[in-house]
Amino acid sequence: MKPFATLIATAGGAGYWPWGPGTAGSLVGVGIAWLLARQFEFTTGWPMLPLTILATWPGVWASTVAAGERKDPQFIVVDEVLGVWLTLAGATVWSWQACALGFVLFRIFDIVKPWPVRRFEALPRGWGIVADDLMAGVYGAILLFWAGWFHLYS
Repeated sequence: MKPFATLIATAGGAGYWPWGPGTAGSLVGVGIAWLLARQFEFTTGWPMLPLTILATWPGVWASTVAAGERKDPQFIVVDEVLGVWLTLAGATVWSWQACALGFVLFRIFDIVKPWPVRRFEALPRGWGIVADDLMAGVYGAILLFWAGWFHLYS
C-alpha cells in the first residue's frame, strides 16, 4: 500500500520536483481543477468544495502512510492540491484569471501561514500535514470570493 499512498501523497510525483515541490503540487491541483471544470462545465468554483471534502480523507491517509514518522516532509504535496482546490471553491466565475489568482492567494497563505494556519500543523499524523493547507485554502477562498464579488477578475 505504501507505493499507492506515495503516488497520491506526491500528487503523481510532483512532490519530487526539486525547485519548490509545494508550488509544483499547487500547480498540479490547479491543472486537475481546470480539467474537471472543462469536462463538467463549471461556471463558478463551488463544485470544488465537495471534491475537496471527498478527497480529504484519502489525502490524509496517503500523507500518514507516506510520511511515516517524519513530520510534513516536503515531498508530500497532496495537501497543496487540496488547499488550492478549496481556494478555487471561492471563485465567483470560473476563468483562467480566477485560477491564477487562486493559485497566488493559496501560495501566499500556505507560505506565510497566518493565525491559526500554523496551529493546525500540530494535529496528529496526516491531519497535521493536510489541515494547515486546508485552513490556508479557506483564507484563499474568502479573498478569491471577495475579489470576484468586486469583479477584480472575469
